[in-house]
Amino acid sequence: MANILVVDDEMGIRELLSEILGDEGHAVQLAENAQQARQARQQGAPDLVLLDIWMPDTDGVTLLKEWQRDGLLTMPVIMMSGHATIDTAVEATRIGALNFLEKPIALQKLLKAVQQGLQRGQEVARAPAIAPRPMATVASVSAPVPEPSAVAQPMYAPQPQGGSLGASMGMARPVSNGEAHAHGYTLSFDLPLREARDAFERMYFEHHLGREGGSMTRVAEKTGLERTHLYRKLKQLGVEPGKLGKKSAQ
Repeated sequence: MANILVVDDEMGIRELLSEILGDEGHAVQLAENAQQARQARQQGAPDLVLLDIWMPDTDGVTLLKEWQRDGLLTMPVIMMSGHATIDTAVEATRIGALNFLEKPIALQKLLKAVQQGLQRGQEVARAPAIAPRPMATVASVSAPVPEPSAVAQPMYAPQPQGGSLGASMGMARPVSNGEAHAHGYTLSFDLPLREARDAFERMYFEHHLGREGGSMTRVAEKTGLERTHLYRKLKQLGVEPGKLGKKSAQ
């Protein structure tokens, strides 16, 4: 078990990261801005920091520079952003960030980056006198991305290999009247983002549950989620696997 500090001004992302990392057995501390992150760091160095770049008071790169300047950058730091440029990512890794994750972050990519970060921290702790400066690796960087649409990929969903999420699943395709259609469902782009996201996730899980006959094991494998997190997510969305399994069997 590791102590992980999550710094992000979006409450939904903080809660989701806390839930995912908690399910993996880690102790998670949350900070919604740079000031809270400074206070958390003063109490002791965590084993790993997940640090958002764009925050309202002090951005993540500036905070990273402060820690580096003050000799407090003694733990692995993974930067996160949905709107960063390649130059921003390169600057962060030059300062000392270990990795960079682009939002929305696929679950497996998140867990792999966390595992690598914790391993690097252990290596440095075992040989502090001879350990070289952590090599910066940029995991996923692209040109500035637009604001996510109402059917943007959930953060914890696996990244599709080629094409958009909707195209890879044969699902939501935007049409001229501001709606998306998927397997008999209609999703309006006029909905608030949170409601649209919940509606899309409900469609997404019902699609996989129906195709897999309600099997939670197979759906967990298909979606890349831990079973515990999958059960919790389905309960939150009001999706009943048993009913979908019976319906698909008829």
